[in-house]
Amino acid sequence: MNVLLVEDEARVADFITRGLRGEGWVVEHVVDGETALELLAEGAAFDVVVLDLMLPGLSGSDVCRRMRARHNHEPVLMLTALDTVDDRVEGLRTGADDYLSKPFAFDELVARIEALVRRRRNFESATEPDSTLRYGEIVLDTKAMITQVGGTEIELTAKERAILLLFLSNPGRVLARERILNAVWGTQADPLTNTVDVHVGRLRKKLGEHADLIRTVRGAGYRFGN
Repeated sequence: MNVLLVEDEARVADFITRGLRGEGWVVEHVVDGETALELLAEGAAFDVVVLDLMLPGLSGSDVCRRMRARHNHEPVLMLTALDTVDDRVEGLRTGADDYLSKPFAFDELVARIEALVRRRRNFESATEPDSTLRYGEIVLDTKAMITQVGGTEIELTAKERAILLLFLSNPGRVLARERILNAVWGTQADPLTNTVDVHVGRLRKKLGEHADLIRTVRGAGYRFGN
């Protein structure tokens, strides 16, 4: 699952990011609404947006309102330290799909995210199983954590699987190394290291004859797809 987390409190963001990555999900963390809207405008694919209400610059309500005006239909889970009825109503009226007050139990956060994603997929009447991503002969089942290439299962590490999930969710788009680092390793990862290149190289080897689907874009990052 691909999650966009918009949260400016470092402690809260770290708690959520570590926990969701522990569930095997890819988490992209940004600290303000403007950056979140830029990612969505670029067509970045997310299964759910976890959005703090009190943000620097644009508030979470403003971000949500602009998302809906731009026809970004990703489910939005609003987080806030405020807990009055009026606050919850305002958040829902701006386009949020659910509302969770701080502090919260991590298990409840996961359950609410899963419910939002399940509701959206049921609404869209997806023909494929909810947990399956596919590109050509590459199939990734994110629930069973099974990857197949040409019908044969291959073994991937957690990081390699997370990178492949990011590629499969964004076919044809150039993903900067910094974005891959953010989504897979976290915002504290050093963009000057070759960590991404090493792991992408290993992933290419495991994809075998399909390795050329991952293309290096000089000076920019990587693009997945034909």
